[in-house]
Amino acid sequence: MSTPLGKRYDDVTSQINTGDTAWILVSSALVFIMAPGVGYFYSGMARSKNAVSLVFLCMIAMAVVSVQWMIWGFSLALSDTATNPFIGNLTYGLLLNVGDKPHTNAPTIPASVYAIFQCMFAALTPALALGGAAERVRILPTIVFCFVWSTIVYDPIAYWSWAPKGWLNTMGSLDYAGGTPVHISSGFAALAFSIVLGKRHGYGQEKFEPHNYLNIILGTSLLWFGWFGFNGGSGVASNGRAGLAFTVTHIAACMGGLSWSLAAYFRNGRKFSSFHFCSGAVSGLVAITPASGFVTPWAALVYGAVAGVACHFAVDFKEKFRFDDALDVFAVHGIGGLIGNLLTGIFASKAVAALNGTSISGGWIDHHWKQLGYQLAASCAGAAWSFVVSALILIIFNYIPGLHLRIHEEGEISGTDMAEMGEHGYKYDTMDRTINERGGSPSITGLEEGNGFPTINAAFTDH
Repeated sequence: MSTPLGKRYDDVTSQINTGDTAWILVSSALVFIMAPGVGYFYSGMARSKNAVSLVFLCMIAMAVVSVQWMIWGFSLALSDTATNPFIGNLTYGLLLNVGDKPHTNAPTIPASVYAIFQCMFAALTPALALGGAAERVRILPTIVFCFVWSTIVYDPIAYWSWAPKGWLNTMGSLDYAGGTPVHISSGFAALAFSIVLGKRHGYGQEKFEPHNYLNIILGTSLLWFGWFGFNGGSGVASNGRAGLAFTVTHIAACMGGLSWSLAAYFRNGRKFSSFHFCSGAVSGLVAITPASGFVTPWAALVYGAVAGVACHFAVDFKEKFRFDDALDVFAVHGIGGLIGNLLTGIFASKAVAALNGTSISGGWIDHHWKQLGYQLAASCAGAAWSFVVSALILIIFNYIPGLHLRIHEEGEISGTDMAEMGEHGYKYDTMDRTINERGGSPSITGLEEGNGFPTINAAFTDH
């Protein structure tokens, strides 16, 4: 039976292909860029007093999980010598036995290249989840949490989905680039974060709004750019199927941005918003992730349209059910990942998979009706494992001295930047300049605390 990524298990003696190797190295670098992309995206959505800590948390998650990946993460998540269906062994612990010899999942590139490519996926996932705890989480316990969470949440789900003996893989679920291991797991972990940590101080009384739309646009641009490697590299080869994955990624993002923007336009006073467009683009990227190596460009339009509208309305869940998912991680990644998985059960195409010689039964468009059931099973398993285990980790941490994750109230009010790091994202100072023009003197006040933007007070006085 072939596998979701077109991994040719029977061809482990393939020669190393330099073109494939070069493309996966480039793709690894592209996925790395997504970590600061998430940071800037989140920092723009938050209040200015929390901007630096959010970017920092995304970068430190990259560092912590990369170390965990080297110690045992790669082996637990993607061991090709393990025989059980749930978790890998320690064959590749400390990245021993990882070198020029190909991994079973990637027979045309060195295992070392495959390991670093997959490392970027693992490191990005907890960074996504941290958005559910934005503006109220301590940094030191979060570092420990990222290590533990990657070991007992991400690694098992990745093994189920992608390892040769993983139970979702052998069952027949299709996940090209991480709908379940990355997006559903991070979205439902963010939901657990928001429930266990509780609401932010002032929730329901203060209006929490994005403080910097330019950061949101910058973060989205970095994410969009990195996603070309995220999806385009997941076939671990440089070929036509990679090119198609690249193409549908872009189309879904465009359609997601347009559909979310239009839905919001008619619900919010007929005004367009860069924030809405960026959120929609990310939702389209999330939805197309599990399908990117299985669907045609026209299907990508459906993914983007459905995800953009559905995720937009899913944001309302936090108001209806009264949980404080600060940065809408559950709506965009949890719901978006679920939509992408289910649509793959419908639109997965045998012809697209066959571009690199992979044989699948396809989805509903190929009259393979059971595929939707497989996709639903994978989605439910990933969501349940991530939510329940994440909540248990957070609850247990609260009973361990020094590891409670919720910041104290005074620190939350002053902002996590100063309370946890002693740093400002913006320099708050006031400068007065007198410009004598036609008898007037405008007073220009610099950045005012709370919004991160300069305010100009032009008080003209006659002389």
